[in-house]
Amino acid sequence: MRHLIASAPVVRRDIAAATGLSVATASDIVNELHELGLLAEIGQQASGGGRPRNLLAPAIEGPRLIGVDIAETYVHVEVFDPALRVLARAEYELHPHANSPGYVVDRIVRGVDDAIAQAQVERGRILGIGVSVPGQVGPDGTASVFAPNWNWDDVPLLSLLTERVPDLPVLLDNPLRASTVAELWFGAARGRDDVAVLTLGTGVGAGLAVHGALYRGATNTAGEWGHTNLVIDGRKCRRGCVGCVETYVGAPGIMQHLAETDPDSPLLYPDDQTATINALATAHAAGDPAAQRVIATTGQYLGVAIADLINLCNPQIIVLTGWVADSLGSAVLPYVRATAARYALAEPWDGTEISLCPIDRNPVSLGAATLVLEGFLS
Repeated sequence: MRHLIASAPVVRRDIAAATGLSVATASDIVNELHELGLLAEIGQQASGGGRPRNLLAPAIEGPRLIGVDIAETYVHVEVFDPALRVLARAEYELHPHANSPGYVVDRIVRGVDDAIAQAQVERGRILGIGVSVPGQVGPDGTASVFAPNWNWDDVPLLSLLTERVPDLPVLLDNPLRASTVAELWFGAARGRDDVAVLTLGTGVGAGLAVHGALYRGATNTAGEWGHTNLVIDGRKCRRGCVGCVETYVGAPGIMQHLAETDPDSPLLYPDDQTATINALATAHAAGDPAAQRVIATTGQYLGVAIADLINLCNPQIIVLTGWVADSLGSAVLPYVRATAARYALAEPWDGTEISLCPIDRNPVSLGAATLVLEGFLS
């Protein structure tokens, strides 16, 4: 399916060559996918004298998938076709001080219902709902969210959702893994096997893929790279740790760099992370000295943390994603590369590419829906 989405229209021989399967096996799988309604024959290709070959592509009228991105300030829902093209979307704001599980579940259900209505799709055609929650998701479907205003601890989110939408399968995961799957299928990591996708926002984390598959760890909590130590006796993080990567390259940490560089900076909006990060990006592009110092400092800290990751995991590619990376990624990338090159071992560094996320839509809801498709196929 990944090859079909990337390369359609294709013929069976193309699929066999690209995947390493035999033509017979590829043909059998194509027949299964056709029966499931996930792919369609859309025409024929001349074969140089033999029988014309059927051209294959994801079925536009096939089953539907839903992806949900829960962030600290919103719930974003999208409905997709089998090619993972967006058919409809809905979004509900989450108020900063009203994030009880019941309140969040209600917003998710409303968003799902709204998006389904917009897409004009019968619920029986939906393969499932992929939900990304910003925290740790246990193997039993419980969720722990460590956002400043949430204070969730082992909330039975999966069961709360299935009670409200009993007619649709629900898959629960976190944005680190959703973003990683989106990159593997649609982004900079397509065609790569060993990948690290670093989400930079209020919090910081790493989604990891090994041999083309997500690495989850023993308790489904792998990827807490943001809470690895960067500075001995450094800043205290929101989880109570000291000197974490997150406190130096997450949005609050970048704001602290700015406050330490220029306490009276007009770029600093103490109660608004987004406004501060956007102001820094604009000022850096205009050559503002304070903004340039903050960007350089952030890039150096991020480069050291990435060098540790390169030495530990030896990925083929590291992708920077998340709203902070969207705003500041191109500015910090030169400092990141220069610093990582200095601190990483030569051999793994030479085998690693560092890139910005190229996906021009919400990678988390896209990845959440793709996880549903992967689960269905497996």
